[in-house]
Amino acid sequence: MHEPLSLLCLPCAGASATMYLRWRRQLPRWIEVVPVELPGRGARLAEPFVEDFEALTLRLCTEQAPAMRGRFALFGHSMGALLAHGMAQKLRASGRPMPRAIVASGSPAPTQRDPARRYAAKGDHAGLIADLRKQGGTPDEVFASADLMHITLAVLGADYRVCESFIPLGDAPLPMPLHVLAGRHDDIAAPRIEAWAGETAGPFTVDWFDGGHFFIREHEGAVLATLARRLAAVTGEPT
Repeated sequence: MHEPLSLLCLPCAGASATMYLRWRRQLPRWIEVVPVELPGRGARLAEPFVEDFEALTLRLCTEQAPAMRGRFALFGHSMGALLAHGMAQKLRASGRPMPRAIVASGSPAPTQRDPARRYAAKGDHAGLIADLRKQGGTPDEVFASADLMHITLAVLGADYRVCESFIPLGDAPLPMPLHVLAGRHDDIAAPRIEAWAGETAGPFTVDWFDGGHFFIREHEGAVLATLARRLAAVTGEPT
């Protein structure tokens, strides 16, 4: 019997690890979902934010070392996809074991991020709230609660500064399968999604789903079935 595959799941901007808790009950038993909590939110609310991309990916590689000792893969949605890619680059640079696969969801390729989008410039609450409403995925009760909105906006602002600090370095393609999930009605143009192909020297796939930026919630069952199938292909597990 194979050891479980640890699937480290990195959140999107403004979110916490709780966005992945449901997956523990819905994915096959051989996939051990490891929701990754970032500093400054959820169970780590009392900790200061880390607002620099390089510092955050390095810290995550250190903190998540126990989960990356056996078979593991990295999953990230939106900002989380960028963090997963950055972690893999850090692991390679330090000579540590590499993930069996990376699954990047709802994100343009690192080289295709829009440099004109000034995330931190949206420091005004109105701009951040407009972003939340445009992307969807934020429960109505958050908008209705001043306290929840205060926390959400603080997290979102910090995460936007992480994204803004990212600088593509032109690293060599990664030596493992890279699977991309995308929403047909997201505002990310298809060529920017498909450019992830240049980030891997291994197998590459793109799976498209109906829905917008948060298609992973709108069509969760189909997304998780595809995720399990892609991971089974790189581990030899049954689907």
